[in-house]
Amino acid sequence: MPDRTDKTAVKTAHDLGIMRGAPVPPTGRVPFQDWDRAPWNRWTFQHIREILPTTEVWRGSGPVWQLPGAPRNLDDLSFAADSGDETTIAQWLNDDFTDGFIVLHRGSIVFERYMNGMTERSLHLSQSMAKSVTGTVAGILVGQGLLDPDCPVTEYLPELKRTAWNGATLRHVLDMTSGVRYVEDYEALDSDMAITDMAAGWKPRRGRAPTCIWDQIMTLKTRERVHGASFEYKTIEADVLAYCMIRATGTGLAELFSRELWAPMGAEESACMTVDSTGYPLADAGFNATLRDYARFGLVHLNGGIGNGRRILPLEWVEDTRKGDPALFNAPYTDTLPNGAYRNTFWVEDHRRQAYMAIGVFGQFIYVDPEEELVAVKLSSWPEFLSPPRARTFLNAVHGIAARLGGTT
Repeated sequence: MPDRTDKTAVKTAHDLGIMRGAPVPPTGRVPFQDWDRAPWNRWTFQHIREILPTTEVWRGSGPVWQLPGAPRNLDDLSFAADSGDETTIAQWLNDDFTDGFIVLHRGSIVFERYMNGMTERSLHLSQSMAKSVTGTVAGILVGQGLLDPDCPVTEYLPELKRTAWNGATLRHVLDMTSGVRYVEDYEALDSDMAITDMAAGWKPRRGRAPTCIWDQIMTLKTRERVHGASFEYKTIEADVLAYCMIRATGTGLAELFSRELWAPMGAEESACMTVDSTGYPLADAGFNATLRDYARFGLVHLNGGIGNGRRILPLEWVEDTRKGDPALFNAPYTDTLPNGAYRNTFWVEDHRRQAYMAIGVFGQFIYVDPEEELVAVKLSSWPEFLSPPRARTFLNAVHGIAARLGGTT
């Protein structure tokens, strides 16, 4: 079995012998129970279609949104890690279990690195960055008059009157301020998050766990606070949002993503999404795409909703996303973002500025900074679900890059 003990030695999936050989020897085979854990995620995050059932998010037949290149040497750029130690971009990328990293400045690719076997065509698991893709398509539907953030979710999904979402609005779901009790514990085997993994088909089902995401939604009947009182991160809110989108449009989620975002954006490759036993595409974490296409997605936001020469997302939605309410944002989230907020499925870095992010566990980031005209995407396979020190180091790196490129950060 690959070495799990040395968390400091950053080895590639190739070095670890994961899924190598024909046939693959038992020691290199990915155990389904732990496919997303270290060290297996060094391979699986780039090979989801070989691990889980998926559905395509078609890129369409239109032209690719071409990204010009204006390369800059950032490898030797020195900055302070969260520990206070000086490092360089090249050393940080090597030490931080990086699979891919790209920086766009003023619409051009200035820096791009592929590591751990990743290539330009590799689809990489987004984890919870998928929530921000879902929220972006929701914003498009709001602009079309098909969704109303102020509308009760029960107007779209009357079945939810029998759950703790009764009385919540779509805005509460978008901002994760509903009062629904949902335990977001990634390690506890009996947490709501663990049940979501089973319902999604990501983990073997145990006992009487729901067999699909919808069935889990219907089991959540406890409200622990008034809707709208405070932000609390709850993965399954993205799936409630997605089901509202499906019901409002009469269209499947993967088709919605393709029709409203991926095809008009001019994605270079089709994306894919993992599906549960009913064929529902997992809106909260199951999206997979290439590094450059994640960058294109970030560029749509940087450009105020315009991508590939056309308006995709309403400007009003983008501007609203940059203005989260810090009064609703408390510990533990302030450990990484002390002045942060959460709005429309995105993390606002600092409510006094306009930069915001899509974030996924195990080190996935799409960072958008309109003031610096910068987009940065990092795809990783960290050994930890969450690491505030690693996340803060990522932000230090991005700020250092912005300064090198002539910004004001």
